[in-house]
Order: sequence, then C-alpha cells, then structure tokens
Amino acid sequence: MTLKPRAAGGLLAASLLLLSLTAFAQPQQGVLTRPPELEHTVEAVYPPEAAQQGLTASVRFFLTIDASGAVAEALVQDGPVGHGFDEAALAAVRQFRFRPAEVDGVPAPVQLEYTYHFTLAPPPSPEPAAAAVPRAVLRGQLLSRGSRARVPSATVRCGDGADAPEAESDAEGRFTLDAPAGACAVSVVAPGHQLFRTQEQLAANETLEVAYYLVPQGTGLQTIVHGTREKKEVVRRTLNRDEATKTPGTMGDPIRVLQTLPGLARAPYLSGDLLVRGSNPGQTSALMDGVKIPLLFHLLGGPSVINPEFIDSLDFYPGGFGSQYGRAVGGIADVATRKGASDTLHGSFKVDVLDTALFLEAPMTDGVSVSGAVRRSYVDTVLKAVLPQKESGGTLVIVPRYYDYQLRVDVGARAEEGRPAGRSTYSVMGFGSDDQLRLVDTGGDNDRDYDVSFHTHFDRLRGAWNYRHGGLSSTFVPYVGYDRLTSDFGNNDEHDSLWSLGARETLALELSSRVTARVGADLLYSRMSAHLQLPVATDDELVPFPGSAPRGETQTLHESLGGLDGALFVEADLKLGRLTATPGLRANLGRTSGHSPMALDPRLFLRLQTGEHTALKGSLGLYSQSPDVWQFMRLPYGNPELGYARAFQSSLGVEHHFDDSFSVDVTGFFNRRYANVVAPGQVHVLPDGSVARERYSNDGLGRAYGVEVMVKKELTERFSGWLSYTLSHAEDGRAGADPQSPSQGAFGEGQTLGYDLSPYDQTHVLTLVGSYKLPHGWELGGRFRFTSGRPVTPLVHDSDLYQVDGNQYGTVRGLLLSERTRGFHQLDMRVEKGWTFERWTLSAYLDVQNLYNAQNQEGVLTDYRNRREYELPGLPILPVVGVKGSF
Repeated sequence: MTLKPRAAGGLLAASLLLLSLTAFAQPQQGVLTRPPELEHTVEAVYPPEAAQQGLTASVRFFLTIDASGAVAEALVQDGPVGHGFDEAALAAVRQFRFRPAEVDGVPAPVQLEYTYHFTLAPPPSPEPAAAAVPRAVLRGQLLSRGSRARVPSATVRCGDGADAPEAESDAEGRFTLDAPAGACAVSVVAPGHQLFRTQEQLAANETLEVAYYLVPQGTGLQTIVHGTREKKEVVRRTLNRDEATKTPGTMGDPIRVLQTLPGLARAPYLSGDLLVRGSNPGQTSALMDGVKIPLLFHLLGGPSVINPEFIDSLDFYPGGFGSQYGRAVGGIADVATRKGASDTLHGSFKVDVLDTALFLEAPMTDGVSVSGAVRRSYVDTVLKAVLPQKESGGTLVIVPRYYDYQLRVDVGARAEEGRPAGRSTYSVMGFGSDDQLRLVDTGGDNDRDYDVSFHTHFDRLRGAWNYRHGGLSSTFVPYVGYDRLTSDFGNNDEHDSLWSLGARETLALELSSRVTARVGADLLYSRMSAHLQLPVATDDELVPFPGSAPRGETQTLHESLGGLDGALFVEADLKLGRLTATPGLRANLGRTSGHSPMALDPRLFLRLQTGEHTALKGSLGLYSQSPDVWQFMRLPYGNPELGYARAFQSSLGVEHHFDDSFSVDVTGFFNRRYANVVAPGQVHVLPDGSVARERYSNDGLGRAYGVEVMVKKELTERFSGWLSYTLSHAEDGRAGADPQSPSQGAFGEGQTLGYDLSPYDQTHVLTLVGSYKLPHGWELGGRFRFTSGRPVTPLVHDSDLYQVDGNQYGTVRGLLLSERTRGFHQLDMRVEKGWTFERWTLSAYLDVQNLYNAQNQEGVLTDYRNRREYELPGLPILPVVGVKGSF
C-alpha cells in the first residue's frame, strides 16, 4: 500500500507542554510571569527519499526565543536523526514566530525545548470506479427571430441544476455544448431577448446541429432619451432609430420626431426649415455624420432625406452646442448613420400611398460590409386627389416629387473571441436627395395665375477614418459635395450650382478619469456658379399696347465665386466632484473675394448634480455663421465685404427624474443675434460719384427668450408618451439707417429699423404624444399639436392703387406684423399590426394626418389688384396606408 507523506509539525506544536523554561542572559534569577505562545508556524518539507521509504521521525530542538518573539537560535538535541529530517525541521522552526515571554512583567528572552514530528498520512481508500456516462454534443447557432441577426454572449444550458453544463455563444451566435446523452432541457438566456426553452434528445457519442430563433424583447415607444449618455451640453435630445419609427404622425420616419421637441417652432408645410429658439430659416445647421447638407426634410413637410433604416441616432441641440460645431447661430441637428450588417444579408421594404423605399445590407468578406437604400415618391398623384377645389372655381395644384439614395461601405475587423478589434476602422458613404415642387394657382376670382417651380438637388461623398488606442481617439472625415438649385417664378429664372470640399479632424485624449481634452480643425471650401435671368434693377415695365400683359425688361447674369471657411477648436471636460465644466473656444477664419472675416467664439457649459435624481445645468457662449458664398457676389447682386453673422446664447435649466420612467426637464433661454445678413443693404456713393445699393449687409438683429418644458413617461409595460411645451418671444430688426421702406413678401413679412416681431414668432408650441401597446402585435398611438399663428402685416385698401408706369397695382398695408394668422392645431393617429416569423417580420399600418380635418392656414396670397387676401390652405385629412417588411 502506497503512503502519501504529510508533515505534521504544525499539529504537534502542542509539544510545547513538554518545554523546560529557563531564563538566560540575566544577572540574577527573575520570575516568569507569562510563557511564550506560538503564533506562526511553517510546515517542514517532508524529505522525498524518506517519504518513498515510508520513514517517520521526531527532531528535538533547544530553541532560544528573543524578546521580540523570533527564534534566535535552534540546536538539535540527541544527535542527528538523518535521512534529511534534521535539515527540514531546522529550516521550518527558524521561521516560527512567538508571542514574547515576560519575566517580571517585561518581555525577555527565554530558552525552551521543542520537538518536531514527521508522520505519513494513510492514503485515501480507493473508490470504486464510476461507470462511464455516455456523452453527446449540442452544437448550433442563435438567431434573432424576425431579422436573423446573430445573438452573441448568450448562455445555453442543458438542465436547470447548479452543475448543469453550459456554453456561451460567440460573435456569430454559435455555441458548442458538451452534455450527457439523453434528454436535455435546453434554456437560452440572451440580452435583449425573451427566455428560450426547448427539449432535445441527445444520442450517445453523436453531435446534434440546431438553430434557435430567439424572440426579441419589445422596446416600445421611447423616442426622446435623456441622460442615457454623459452630456456636456445643457440640452441634447437623442433619438434612437428603433425607438422612434412608430411615433404617431411621423409615418415611420424617426427624424420627423424633431417636430415634436421643445424649442422647435413649426415651419410652413411648404418648407423643411428648422426654426429653433426664434432663429430664422437657414440659421440652424443640418448635418449627416458631421457633414453639412442643405436640407434635412423633403419639401412640403415630407420625410427626411435619409432612409430610416440607415439612421443610428440623431442629436438635436436647440442651443448651447459644443465648440466642435459651428456655422450656425441657431441650433444643430446631427444625424449619425450606422454601420452595415456584419453577420448576414438583411433588408427591408416599405410601400405606402406616398412613396416606396428599399434597404439592403450584407457582409462582403471578413471586416467589410456594404449597405444601400433608395426611395421614390408619388405624393404628387395623391395630393391632386385630396386637395380641395376652390369655391370660386379654378384650381390650386401642388405637385411635389422627391427621391433620395444612400450607399455605404465599412472596412474594419470587429472584435472576436481571441482577437481584439482593430484600432482603425474606415467607411465611405455616398448619399443624395432630389426635390421638385410646382405650385399652380389658376382661375377663380383671384384674377392672377401663379406658376412657381422649385428644384433642389444635392450629393455628398464622405469618408471616415476612426482610430482608437487606449485613451486616445481620432476621427478624420473628408468629404466632397455638389448642390444644384433651380427656380422659376415669373420673370425670375435661376440656376445655381455649388461644389464643396471639406474635412474635419477631431482628436480626443482622456488625460485622467476627471479630464478629457478635444482639439480639432474644420475646413470647408465652396465654389458657386450661378446663371440668373431676372428683371433689371428698375420698377418700370414695358407695355407693348394697351390692355396687354406687362413685360419686364430682363437681363442674364453669369457669376462664379469661391470661398474658404475654416476653424480651429479646443474644449475639455472637467469633472470636479458633482460639477462638470466644459470650457471651449472656436476660432473662425474666412476668405472670399479678397476679404478675410474673423470671429472668436468662447463657450462654457456647466452641470451640477445636486442629488441622485436632480441636476442643474447652464451655458453661455458666442456663435458664428459665415454667409453663403453666393451672398459675396459683386454689387449690386451681393456684397463682397460681408462678415460673420454672430449670436450670443445662454440658458439655464433643471432636470429631475422622479423614477426610472418619469422625468421633467425645464430650460430657460435668452439668445441675441447681431451682424446677421439682411436684405436690402445700405446705399453707398462710389468713388466715381455713382450710387449703389448693397444687396446684403450685416445689419440684421434678433433676440429671443422663453422657457422649454419636457415631461416624459418612459415605456413601462404598455404605455409611453411625452408632453413638450415652448413659451417664447422672438424679434427681428436691423441696425443703422433704414435704406428703404419695408418690402413685403408673399407671406406678409417685412423689416424696419430697430426690433419688431419676427415673422416666425410662435408664442405657444404644444405637443402631446402617446402610444399604447395592445396584445397580439397591435399598437395604437396619437399626436396632438397646437401652435400660435404667425405674425403678418394686414392689407388695407380703400381703393385700388394703380401704378401707370409699371402697369401694376401697388399695396397699402397696415402696421407691420400687427396681426397673426389663425393658430395651427392638428391630431394625428397611427394604428399598426405586426407579425413576426422566423426569418422576417411584416407590419401593416394606417397613419392618419389631420384626423378631424382641421382647416389650417399656411400662408396668405393676394389677387392681382392687391385688394383682397385669401389663405393658402394646409393639408386636409390625409390617410396613409402602408406595409413594411424586414428580414
């Protein structure tokens, strides 16, 4: 029988009971008041040869313990034992530690005897060999039901016991589980999916291949996300694609949820303008992956210019945005697109009465994926059928048509088991949009026909190089763009094209857990080419013979002009306990027509976490926006001396989360704009004595103040929704001498010296959104909107004002912007039914715009004598029926 050696020195330390205690190194005998106590032992190494021979031994020592409790000396008594026992025991006892002995109550050295015993523990009794249990292998892949997306990091178990075998799925959703043969109760736990259970019968010594489709957990309606990631701006509202496509009134377009957010006034449905915190059209910048685009929505209040499947998120800043953003004195809307699928082919199609859209994405090879989308409308046919006929006869026809496209290629290995993700990733994306709009108003008692056509088109090609290593990250985005604009209105015919070349670099470095710094550069070169046919600079018109229509003298103009706008920026996030401060600076420099405007924009953001659920926030800073290149044209068609439009923005707010699903956010703001570009400009006397009027000048002023409220109810079980409300007052004006009397446009707006109401002022903007998830895949939602009417200047006429020289009728108007159009109100509803199959999903929806057919007013037009106004009507009830499938 083989013995297993075991040293027993620690257990036999009780031999201290056999010690003989004597005091030494003392001039006279003392009294032992406390014996030493063994506190720490070291087990001796059993000599290998002795263990093999089954030998045991006891080694007796005479130990000297000093006043600190250490072994000062160890002497072997009774001669050496041999076989290595003496050396092993001596090496162990020299490492012993004692609680010092006391003589007459004082620690003192002592001597004692100690015996170290070596014994061998008997070997364990052999257990009968267990019968071999047959084994089997369960191998398979986890897929998300309806989309076939791979499900990584899921736990697959065979049985419910604590010792049940389990495996984890890899990045491709694959797993291999070794388990006993026989019945296997399979359970799968995966993030974002419901618990999956099934029963499998495993044959001995065989492998069973399976594919399990896991049911995704419903995310419900969670459109606006507050505090889901750290915020340095006072207000940043983030939309997630999967959470926003079912918002009522948006017809499945997440970006249209912007129209329901605080701080954003409602624009007339003929435009896709973003009117943010009292700013004017064109003062809020729309970006896609950091690249500026001319418009975010198709004309006529249509969908956004990007397929919803491409959207990853959208950051909306109504003000107080960071130093990395520029070229805007209003707000910023930045759309982020997502990387294409890396697992398998995915796609979706959507067909409704307004347009048809198609989206596809697929991996091409390891680390390379491609995605693309295209959409085409036929809304012009639908509007012809639903727009009301004019009561007095004649027709009002609005003929819009749009399409858009996106194509993206991503390169970069993803992280897999045993292989980290690459430090660099690359992407190239091409996208564009095209809109045509024609407004025809004929016949009836207006006695004047309108025929206005408008065509806008843009293309962008963007690259991106993202690098990350440790706390360092870099993002480099070069891009090239082409814009085309064509308009035809009466004697005005314009064809413009604009080429742009730009690049952005942002370098971020996490210096510590409390300090993160960002620096970067933002360059944009634009070159404009314009072909215009317009009336000469006079109010006179030629009348060939009495009673004929007037014919204005026209001229043709060709212009080409280039301009550079660049910026350097730096900012840092400083975490000082509960306070987070983000100071920043953006330096702007332009170069156009030999003129080099400059602007420095310091900015500061503060956020104080006053409690677990409450935070105070504030911001202030300067913002700049370069004029468009075409506004730098030579006199009298532009002004080469234009400078940056400027704005001071400030805000202060508080946010509070009552619980995980209910929150309130209140923000007050004050903005002042100055040096804005307005038309007409000033009158100048040239060196040759001639007089010229600037087409534009930096005399524009503006100011706005108000309060924004957001009350949000996150999805708990079935219901979610929010209330947004903005109370604001906006004014526009101009500085310096007024060059001429106010000019009135088709919508009644004008400008005077000093401040007046802004033609885009809306005192109250209220939105209510709610959604309820019903059983069996049904979902019901609604959206109600109310906005105050826009200011207009009334038309007052006691008699016609006929201008003989021009053969036209003039206008007489009352006090500038002294009246308002009727308030806008509308209720939208959406009903959707979804079906989820193993490999694809299908949904059918009914999205009804203007459910109770409110007669809203979108603008004001006049008859040819300018003596009577009539309304430009809004959209009537518009039911949109559609289906959407995805795989």
